[in-house]
Amino acid sequence: MSTSAAVADRIEIADLFSRFARLLDEARHEDADTVFTDDVAVRSPRGGEMRGIGTIADFLRRSPVEGEHTQHTTTDLLADVDGDRASVSANSLVHYYRDGRAPHQTTGMRIAGTVARTPEGWRFSEVEIMLAWLRRD
Repeated sequence: MSTSAAVADRIEIADLFSRFARLLDEARHEDADTVFTDDVAVRSPRGGEMRGIGTIADFLRRSPVEGEHTQHTTTDLLADVDGDRASVSANSLVHYYRDGRAPHQTTGMRIAGTVARTPEGWRFSEVEIMLAWLRRD
């Protein structure tokens, strides 16, 4: 693989993490297929183990807390690309807030998993979201 192709893959994978965070912050559950493969497997503290894009979209649709918003910030992305798959990990800070108010809760999370190159671009095929810490104000 050429250096420019490897760099392009890493940029696209970083973009995938950003699109995932925005999807969550903007509650766009109907766009789950823009970040996940059809057969995605997700493990998270809130949802447990889930499989399949439909299950994930339903979970996202039911998840919002009335009047509460989130702001996800993803950092320290690592991607080990091997052809059309990559092992990935990142840290994420999530601020929970209400309109015009400072966050009332912040979490530190670790995200790890596998992404796959699809005809539509890179998508998460397996994701594990792990809570590292939680602060309530």
